[in-house]
Amino acid sequence: MQPRQGEESEDMGVKSKAAAAIVILLLFLGCLWLQGGLDYHWDSCLKSYNQLNQLTNSSGAGEAEGPLRQEGCPGQTFQVSALLSHLQDASASRSDIMLQPYLSSWDELVRFMESLGPMVGLISNEIETKTTLIRQLALAVEEGPEAELRPDRPPARFAGTSGADDRRAYRSVRSMIQAELQSGLVDFQQTSDSGCRTLLRLHRALDWLRLFLEKLAETPAGGTGGRLRSPSELCREAYQGTLAHHHTWFVRRAAELAFIALPQRGFFYRLVCVQNQEELSRLLLRVVAAIAQVYDRTQGILEDHQMLDLP
Repeated sequence: MQPRQGEESEDMGVKSKAAAAIVILLLFLGCLWLQGGLDYHWDSCLKSYNQLNQLTNSSGAGEAEGPLRQEGCPGQTFQVSALLSHLQDASASRSDIMLQPYLSSWDELVRFMESLGPMVGLISNEIETKTTLIRQLALAVEEGPEAELRPDRPPARFAGTSGADDRRAYRSVRSMIQAELQSGLVDFQQTSDSGCRTLLRLHRALDWLRLFLEKLAETPAGGTGGRLRSPSELCREAYQGTLAHHHTWFVRRAAELAFIALPQRGFFYRLVCVQNQEELSRLLLRVVAAIAQVYDRTQGILEDHQMLDLP
């Protein structure tokens, strides 16, 4: 006996609600995904949940040398040329990382993640809280004692001999570490809102993105006839080799579910304005090389100060 039309409508309604419930659950799990890297924030989760509800209700349902050819990619918020420029500025010093261009690099990487869809874009909300914290700490120090009157900013707690020196504390990674160690802001035993701990979480996430882009740049062995693996598979593999080591089993499962929704490879061609995998590989290898330089130098600085395992 064929089901009646009313029963079909009811069944479709149940399925739609179930699908919406799963997506909402993933949104909340997504806020946990960088636990051990980037922390869980309920406000961010609730914001994403409300945005999803509004959307649902309204719809009813190899080469690292040479100049970069394109100055910009029309129609895209993420600009790979801007990312490269910020990364190069961040590593301009031979033995340090400049904080302002480093954070600007993350601004561009946030746009990259947001372009990949709501599930991966949710991770960018967590990253933005981290870049914002470092910027607030820097601003509080630059403004001096009067910044303590601003409830939206951390107090300036540095007690150096020179106000001018204090206000340069967040100029680079090394200067930030030295200033926060002198002020006692870094806690090696428990969680703290220090710039050093925050930087470590961003550093771990950068390793994941570096490895993902490196894998995305791979060309199949044996020429163009080989199989190109899906971005979803590559992203999951990159995650398992990096951030997953800092996460619980529950967070790892939630993260891998989010990667299933990644767009296909053709999307990445359009995102950076290339025509094929060969062009994408050349461009991404430039980006990977620039990220690696920033990552390796940051790794060395954190290691010098025994900060690779800050709680």
